[in-house]
Amino acid sequence: MIGIRTIAAGAAITLALTAGVMARDARPTGYLPVEALPDSLLIVGPPPAADSPTAQAERANFLATRALDGSARWNQATADAELFGDKAHAGFACAAGAAITIQDTPTLARMMDRMVMDAGRSVSAAKDHFMRDRPLIGHDDAPICVAREDWMKTNGSYPSGHAAIGWAWALTLAEIAPAKASSIIARGRAFGESRVICGVHFPSDVAAGQTMGAATVARLHADPAFLEDLAAARAELAKAPPAQGCDS
Repeated sequence: MIGIRTIAAGAAITLALTAGVMARDARPTGYLPVEALPDSLLIVGPPPAADSPTAQAERANFLATRALDGSARWNQATADAELFGDKAHAGFACAAGAAITIQDTPTLARMMDRMVMDAGRSVSAAKDHFMRDRPLIGHDDAPICVAREDWMKTNGSYPSGHAAIGWAWALTLAEIAPAKASSIIARGRAFGESRVICGVHFPSDVAAGQTMGAATVARLHADPAFLEDLAAARAELAKAPPAQGCDS
């Protein structure tokens, strides 16, 4: 059952997802009401215990990956922090081999923005319940690929909302463009891994987020408005020009 704490957590997730990335009056609404979101507490279970070998290895991995600061992979992780608009969709456009922009594919671009809210909020129940500290907590001098903000101290690390969003995008785009499914799914995997490189999530946060992204996509397939947009997006992408600015 969705309770008051979960709804409050959903509001916190919305703030975290949209802070600094788009004008407040331009934020999209999701397709699903909060009561229709998949139950992350039931689906993913708890994160690794703090004293477990897995958690210890994840903390060591955070320290080791700080050496990537300034590398090409670090720069990609920085770019992958974007969630809305053409900049956020660019990497997936390259994987799909076609432009995903508000000009070329308006329905698809808006659909992806709306999915941010659904997949991002799908993790809120588990985030609120487990309140796992993010890897950067206690490491004030360690570099991360985004600006440190106060909400990071109170917004749980597990599961990763970004990873849920990237995986939901990947699964949906692979359905729209099946000939490019492998490269699109690989992009979704890398999008989630960027959160580890960035230093704001542990690998188990990413895995749980991807599970919730898949659960969200399954639920979206029962929503008539989403299915209508999905059909329109498929037609748009088929006619879209090649993606620009992609590595050969």
